[in-house]
Amino acid sequence: MPLNYTRTALLLGVMTLLFTTVGYVLGGVGGLVIAFVVALAMNLFSLFKSDTLVLRMHGAQVVDSNTGGELYGIVAALAGRADLPMPKVAVMQNPQPNAFATGRNPDNSTVAVSTGLLEMLTKQEVAGVIAHELAHIKNRDTLTMTAAASLGGALSMVAQFLQFGVLFGRGAGSRFGWLGFIFAALVAPFAATLVQLGISRSREYQADRMGALLTERPDWLVSALVKIHEASRKIRNPTAEAHRSSAHMFIVNPLAGRGGDSLFASHPRIENRIAALEQVAAEIAAQRGAGLGVGQSPWWAPGREPGRGPDPGLNNALFPERRRGADRPIS
Repeated sequence: MPLNYTRTALLLGVMTLLFTTVGYVLGGVGGLVIAFVVALAMNLFSLFKSDTLVLRMHGAQVVDSNTGGELYGIVAALAGRADLPMPKVAVMQNPQPNAFATGRNPDNSTVAVSTGLLEMLTKQEVAGVIAHELAHIKNRDTLTMTAAASLGGALSMVAQFLQFGVLFGRGAGSRFGWLGFIFAALVAPFAATLVQLGISRSREYQADRMGALLTERPDWLVSALVKIHEASRKIRNPTAEAHRSSAHMFIVNPLAGRGGDSLFASHPRIENRIAALEQVAAEIAAQRGAGLGVGQSPWWAPGREPGRGPDPGLNNALFPERRRGADRPIS
């Protein structure tokens, strides 16, 4: 998506400008050069290695077709349906049900889910969550969201540099110095929060919609969101709380008790997301009623004949054991 590439370039440009400005204020031309080198290194890291860092932060272990079991099969079926390369699949040893996707492009992407999600959700609900994460990958949201997390961390670092420079540098005690201190203490962290939230919240609505179109079952994702939201308010996620800059990457806010569609919410309100998904369900029903089929959606698999209702091939691929039912957690 060109727009997401533009956003990513803008975020990395802002980060570079901030670092070089602070470097010049604190160290003149020499400080500017050092800050530019640091910013360049951080930009390259954000583009090529930040996904590995995020997976490591949350203790996610990559699984394959032998060790991933039913989860791997669900991801493979939905990735093929979405015309995506097979992403890596990772599992986090975490009791809180949640999931996220990361990677700089579809060819270098990973879908990570927690053990809590696999234990609490049915296979249908897991499929709804996976479809949502694949929508992020399809839209290149993962690159933008990772860059946003990097910018948030960079702004926090800028604040620390400014505070140090104001208290101990050339501007210590001056009016400009104290204004800089106020900026460092308040404005920079606030700006970091706004950058992350402005990107994340709009992307969640779009991923919900596209994920629902991918499965043609918005109710799967609705049920999953309700369960994850309720559990996340009761079960702590220590790794997410230790690395708050990555919280916006999860399908539901992993920071306990921090829901809401307010200015400082990392995710839209669950009620608003459910209402939007109900509209998608109504659209799907209207298309089928008019004989158009959901086949006119760009998400639909090539060769799908429109007007035939839900694709039985999807259910067969996701739930080969249909006779035993899919309303159970993944084993």
